[in-house]
Amino acid sequence: MPWLWNAFILLFAYLLGSIPNAVWIGKVFFNTDVREHGSKNAGSTNAIRVLGYKAGLPVLFLDILKGFLAVKLIYFTFYYIPATGEFINFQLLLGLAVIMGHIFPVFANFRGGKGVATLIGVILAIDPVSTAICIGVFLITLIITKYVSLSSMIAGLSFPVLVIVVFNTTTSSLVIFSLIVFILLLFTHQKNIERLVRREESKASFLFKKR
Repeated sequence: MPWLWNAFILLFAYLLGSIPNAVWIGKVFFNTDVREHGSKNAGSTNAIRVLGYKAGLPVLFLDILKGFLAVKLIYFTFYYIPATGEFINFQLLLGLAVIMGHIFPVFANFRGGKGVATLIGVILAIDPVSTAICIGVFLITLIITKYVSLSSMIAGLSFPVLVIVVFNTTTSSLVIFSLIVFILLLFTHQKNIERLVRREESKASFLFKKR
């Protein structure tokens, strides 16, 4: 029964996303819960802020990897034909499942990260060209503003712009997914947006310091 197997794979993608890399790396190797320090966020940026690059870079890599691998779970279905609408649709569902797992991880009391690194892994697996451009937008914005949150949101906005306007994608599910991704980023960055408006958001100057 394909629908039952699909449900199992989607659940697995969510559980994969729920692996809290920043939390377990911090606790196992540094005896520190990053959610109790810095921005109190379970992501790679806060891991770098609290523990340095020796912890933050592995967290970043693993968070991207789980997003990438979750999308590739589609090859365990055996009945979707690559490049077809159904194939892309299920890839996008897997992407949403792993991102939701990262934001609301069952293995970390549903206190996860903001999903940016995992999102990179997802769109890298689905649309590597758009991903490369979004990463470039993120890095340029970060260098100019020093705000990780603002850079993430602008890069997130660039994704639907690339999908809809630049590449004129005709796959409606991919268009909807790109918009959902941007909305999710706005949702997970609500407090950052409030601080940016009040000009109270902290700049990530620590990212440019040698560790």
